[in-house]
Amino acid sequence: MRNATREKIHSAAMELFVHQGFGSTNVQDIADTAGISIGLLYRHYKTKDQLFHEMVAYAVEGLKRNINFFESDQSPKKVIEQFVDEVYTDMMKGEELANLLILINQSLLAGTATASKQNEEILRVNAGLLDATAQLIRKGQQLGEFRSGDAHEMAVFFYAAVQGLAEMKVLLKNNFIMPSPSVLTAFLFKEGE
Repeated sequence: MRNATREKIHSAAMELFVHQGFGSTNVQDIADTAGISIGLLYRHYKTKDQLFHEMVAYAVEGLKRNINFFESDQSPKKVIEQFVDEVYTDMMKGEELANLLILINQSLLAGTATASKQNEEILRVNAGLLDATAQLIRKGQQLGEFRSGDAHEMAVFFYAAVQGLAEMKVLLKNNFIMPSPSVLTAFLFKEGE
């Protein structure tokens, strides 16, 4: 029951933080949206900041898992295909991935003093993910699986596209159309493959 309440709180907070922003959301809004009393919310989280930081930490752990996956010994093309398929599936079936990506950005852009250590970790993990992706792209280029080009620029472009799609999904709601995995990788894979 405790976990079910925390999930309700997380779901409500995520929706409100993404759609209203962290600063415009108060704990009463979160409790009301979750369908619980404000007292019950405070039993789980002492502050809105604590809740927000826990949710961002969850998102950062996901980024760390991606770094480990990208550093595996599998074929770079297969790794990217699997990752893009997961992104595609997550974006098609719900809003969690889009919301988590927006939440991470909000954490950085809102930049409260209490979040500085967490923001440093987000920046470090993001840099690590970009580096791991660029290394994967270089490896794919050496194996002839990927187009030539600056691997770091290609990694930045890839994540900018994913982030942009997350924002479009939230803004367009039911009118959002997710590009196919082949469109997401067209800049990367050699033609005809």
